[in-house]
Amino acid sequence: MGQRQDLLAGAKRCIVEKGYSRTTARDITAASGANLAAIGYHFGSKEALMNAAVLDSFEEWGAAIEEVGVDAGGDPLDRFERFLAGFLEGSVEQRATLVASAQAFAEAEFVPEVRRQLADTYERSRESIGAMLQGVETAEVDESGRRLGSLVLAIITGTALQWLIEPEATPSAADFSRALRSLVLTGDRGGCESGAS
Repeated sequence: MGQRQDLLAGAKRCIVEKGYSRTTARDITAASGANLAAIGYHFGSKEALMNAAVLDSFEEWGAAIEEVGVDAGGDPLDRFERFLAGFLEGSVEQRATLVASAQAFAEAEFVPEVRRQLADTYERSRESIGAMLQGVETAEVDESGRRLGSLVLAIITGTALQWLIEPEATPSAADFSRALRSLVLTGDRGGCESGAS
């Protein structure tokens, strides 16, 4: 690894161990083996390095989500359940990435570049998840698929935060699937009742 990558890796480690706001430039250099001047040379400032580390972690998390492939069998809800189960199984290995990624949301409020890159990552994830749920290639995803992708992405984000806080109490993929089926069935009955009046 080059010095730039060492700094990024060190910053990501510090974010996980100390948090974004408590990490100092000296913490990063100690974790990376680089010197203070290298931060300015490669990133311009500690803040720019920290933002790059947060974004890199979020991109890794996005890639991890997209890599949880599922076969095309079953209906979209079956595919959702298998997808979420795969995501949750990988959460233990991805904990450090999830912690750093969660901090990206707070930084997005204050750093337009972070917000823009998070938005780009979300847009790609909506499409790839929508494609998986519809059982089509990403280029073939329609508006319905993008809406499905948005819904599942919201569930994934919420599930990840629950898992970080209390893994034992986080609902399983089957729990979410049952809840969604129940919601759909309740909505169908509500539609019939309102149509009958």
